[in-house]
Amino acid sequence: MADTVRADAPEEALSTCRPVDPLRALLEGNARFAAAWIQADRASAPASRSRALSRLWRHNCITTASTLVGGQAPWAVVLACADSRVAPEWIFDAAPSDLFVIRSAGNTAFDDAVASLEYAIDHLAVPLVLVVGHSGCGAVTAALGSAPLTPLLSELVAPIRASLQPGDDLQQAVVHNAKRSAAELSAKSDLVQRALTEGRLTIRSSVYDIASGKVTLLNV
Repeated sequence: MADTVRADAPEEALSTCRPVDPLRALLEGNARFAAAWIQADRASAPASRSRALSRLWRHNCITTASTLVGGQAPWAVVLACADSRVAPEWIFDAAPSDLFVIRSAGNTAFDDAVASLEYAIDHLAVPLVLVVGHSGCGAVTAALGSAPLTPLLSELVAPIRASLQPGDDLQQAVVHNAKRSAAELSAKSDLVQRALTEGRLTIRSSVYDIASGKVTLLNV
């Protein structure tokens, strides 16, 4: 993990594991995960796969349970898809209290997600938001298709469809959806926009590749 800020004041005890550069810490954690993920994929037995993945968490700054009882101090918000293959704490090799995670199918900037982000900014002073799309996304696939959906699913994929560009294949659609979700977070919230303007918040988008385990940042 990137260098962490060591706090001396008792009221800052929850922040002792906050990295100086949260984005760097996420990418370093993902590099550790991706290496273990590929090693596990090459293993021939479940026990060998478990051993490969058990090497994670060794480099983390772990906040004690007795401290976490009193509150939380996440250093990044991750807006990710609800897909069972996309578990943010795993893919970023992060410990409890590191990440404030918001999830729904398609990783869109739905209203409750924006409200949750407002809480994370206003009450937890989280300095980074990373939107994470992923390969093979079922919600994006549904948005690209013409199959009939339930009313609620139609509502869910509407913002994904709004992000699509003519001729998009699935991977391109995943990228465009992640970028639009990142942009919508500030477009929907004066609080988020103010935090960006004041330099208290950074928002980035990315795509996670399930096969390799790697997260790739997208251009702003």
